[in-house]
Amino acid sequence: MNILVANLGSTSIKYRVLSMPAETVLASGKIERVTEYQQAIADEMAQLSVPVDAIAFKAVHGGPAYRGTFVVDDGVLAAMEEYLPAAPLHNRIYLDGMRAFQAVMPGLPLVAAFETEFHRTRPPQASYYGIPHAWRERYGVIKYGFHGASHQYVASRAPELAGASPESLRIVSCHLGGSSSVCAIRFGQSLDCTMGFSPQSGIENATRPGDLDVFAVLHLATKLGISVDEVLDALTRDGGLAGLSGVAGGDMRDIVDAMEAGSPAAAHAFEVFAYEVKKTIGAYSAAMEGLDVIAFTGGIGENRFRLRSAICLGLGFLDVELSEELNVSGGGDRIISAPNSRVKVMVIQANEEVVVARRAVLALSA
Repeated sequence: MNILVANLGSTSIKYRVLSMPAETVLASGKIERVTEYQQAIADEMAQLSVPVDAIAFKAVHGGPAYRGTFVVDDGVLAAMEEYLPAAPLHNRIYLDGMRAFQAVMPGLPLVAAFETEFHRTRPPQASYYGIPHAWRERYGVIKYGFHGASHQYVASRAPELAGASPESLRIVSCHLGGSSSVCAIRFGQSLDCTMGFSPQSGIENATRPGDLDVFAVLHLATKLGISVDEVLDALTRDGGLAGLSGVAGGDMRDIVDAMEAGSPAAAHAFEVFAYEVKKTIGAYSAAMEGLDVIAFTGGIGENRFRLRSAICLGLGFLDVELSEELNVSGGGDRIISAPNSRVKVMVIQANEEVVVARRAVLALSA
């Protein structure tokens, strides 16, 4: 079975065709500067040289009823519409993309592999907010967790690098990129994740603020006399690392460049980000009652050795010792901790597509 996994951005479409269950990549591509999904998809699919049996999407938020992988139908689309306010950018992109694929390739099965699936194992103490009971039961306001496909891949790949079974390891998975989250993986299952009800929460993202006191938002909305939509626009476009550093777009590469050029604000943004990740590693080590692996993945996690060093600095009390030589050099999946470090520190290249394809095959088989 050939699965085309579509990764949709606001102005781009990346895709990979995998032959399953062999997991062989048959084709891949990227469409840039997309202004109209349907036409872009039609043009690209017309040039695809391999047959496709299904399209799979790394969908984001479908609420409590859709915390898994599902063949796309009216119910899936309705749930994504309902939770659009919680993930306004992500859900809108995938809704538009799914409908575009339906129009271009009618009759071909579409599969939505929701990011929240891996985090279904979070226990109540890691899932519930202190809010009125009815809000949780009627409206699904809980801590879902996101980046599930990425963290799930780490949960399977890290034990391979460590030469251990998944059931024996306590892993902190750091998916760091334009959108970032940290996940506590205890014995192969998600125990906790920094992202909660929405992918806007947790540690700072490039342009989204992460955790923010809701009363600060209410205070500012009242003071400035602005609408909910205006608040959302400001927080999702100008918050996060962009707001801290003053660097438009909040790209860590540009922040490091600005920091090296002497920008105090950029240096502060870098320090805040490293501090939040380090603090979370410590907290999750306590929650898991121990720590065996720290894994860095995502664009920043894989490529920013200086940030990895800043995060691991001072974690000696957890028996973490980074090898600066291994941290700076090398490529691909690798261990970068010192030989005498009890906790293994790893770099793992993100591979969400293979997890989405695996889930899609199971959903279609069912």
